[in-house]
Amino acid sequence: MKQAIVLKINGYAYELEIEPQRTLLEVLRENLGLTGTKKGCDQGECGACTVLLDGEPVPSCLVLALDAQEKEVLTIEGLATDDGLHPIQQAFIDHGAFQCGFCTPGMIMSAKALLDDNPHPDEAAVKKAIAGNLCRCTGYNQIVEAILSTDIESS
Repeated sequence: MKQAIVLKINGYAYELEIEPQRTLLEVLRENLGLTGTKKGCDQGECGACTVLLDGEPVPSCLVLALDAQEKEVLTIEGLATDDGLHPIQQAFIDHGAFQCGFCTPGMIMSAKALLDDNPHPDEAAVKKAIAGNLCRCTGYNQIVEAILSTDIESS
């Protein structure tokens, strides 16, 4: 049996009818076409599906869409504006902080949460913030460098 819900995603309200067991990840990708959030392990272990829920990074594969009601959801699609890429996105490009790109959206969303709380983190804080995001390609050095170089205060 489907249930009517309203989700606020990237500043827009979406009225949907979904099965109660659907995860936020499934609704984002399959119902709304927001495929920037990646489906990795589907067990909350890899971080590929990380989104911000009321400003906090969460694995969207472990959040029921019903539990995201009355909360602000921010996905990778919500970062760039008509004026261009978000500074974190640009820093990832500038530092070559991706190869295959599969982990990149989750890494960027975790980095955004960190930088929103602490605009000038040290290397240890960055490593702690992205500890739940796995990357098989880059070795993390470029990712950490990109996050450390991001000037989020000017955005």
